[in-house]
Amino acid sequence: MHPFRILVVFGTRPEAIKLCALVRRLQSNPQQFDTRVVVTAQHRSMLDQVLATFGVRPDYDLDLMTPRQTLGQLTGRVLSQLEPILQRERPQMVIVQGDTTTTFAAGLAAFYAGLPVAHIEAGLRSGQIDSPFPEEMNRVLTSRFARLHFAASDEAAANLCREGVPAERVRMTGNTGVDAVLYARDAFRDGRLPRPEWPFPKNGRRLILATAHRRESHGRGIEDVCRALAWLAERPDVDIVFPVHRNPNVRGPVARRLARFANVHLLDPLDYQPFVDLLMRCDFIITDSGGIQEEAPALGKPVLVLRENTERPEAVAAGVARLVGTDPLRIVREASQLLDDPVHYQQMARPLNLYGDGRAGERIAAALEEYAATEASGAKAFYAAAS
Repeated sequence: MHPFRILVVFGTRPEAIKLCALVRRLQSNPQQFDTRVVVTAQHRSMLDQVLATFGVRPDYDLDLMTPRQTLGQLTGRVLSQLEPILQRERPQMVIVQGDTTTTFAAGLAAFYAGLPVAHIEAGLRSGQIDSPFPEEMNRVLTSRFARLHFAASDEAAANLCREGVPAERVRMTGNTGVDAVLYARDAFRDGRLPRPEWPFPKNGRRLILATAHRRESHGRGIEDVCRALAWLAERPDVDIVFPVHRNPNVRGPVARRLARFANVHLLDPLDYQPFVDLLMRCDFIITDSGGIQEEAPALGKPVLVLRENTERPEAVAAGVARLVGTDPLRIVREASQLLDDPVHYQQMARPLNLYGDGRAGERIAAALEEYAATEASGAKAFYAAAS
């Protein structure tokens, strides 16, 4: 019996963080899985950092990143360059993750080629097709042609069923991003990973970790976020660390408004391990990142979400995250309450496994093994077991 051939396609740093451990798990079982990796390099240097950290070497590197390319240009390049690879490899399953342009375009290319798609982190919904943009629509469209749906939460699985996805095609696995962050946390704690030394926080100051990169916030949104951080930087009791995305729409406003503050530490994008260390050390996070909304509750870190809605509502409902948008007054008000009200802070700083228990990769690998074993009979046994 030949191994089940899988092609895993990703292109960004968050996708790599959530997929590399699964890739290594699948590749460690060559008798069961013939696993190949394609990267689009939608994010070049930030992707390469994660590949090096996890020791994953792509079989194909499309290297599609070009300055200021449009979504249409990127989508077209993924489709055209992935097509011959799919024809050559003829995988029995194409795996994509999340909500990026790479995810949607790779899934569409597989659909055009008549190949089944497995969608990891399926079913997240904000209910607003343009927020986050274009991620919400990427996710919705990927669900339309996916064969298998690996959902991170009960709510995500319910979203898929409400949209007509047969329940037998949905597996609730948890999120592989939580697998990664809990592994790194434990490795730091037991000494398997050395902890970096940072020049902050100083003199007992509170540490705020900030990130911002969402396309829908470019322009006034980023300007307002920087204005709020500048106001918070006027406080003598805080240090703010901000790993700055390489997009010039982010770097320009951040440098212009925040570089003058001695207690604002502007960093280049970090490797995954030091970033997790900062997540562990900080008091709370101000971010528009979807992945951090999943990681922070697992570490017991309050999150102020720089968006008006989120496809990850569980943390908001549990009271460990708050939507603040990009209004500087709202951001400063909520941040100040976390800094000044110990009771409020403790209410938001509760570790919760809202998006998984660290075993998502194990469950996904088991489901793929089960699917591979039943493929010859149309996967009827797999679907029956899932229901």
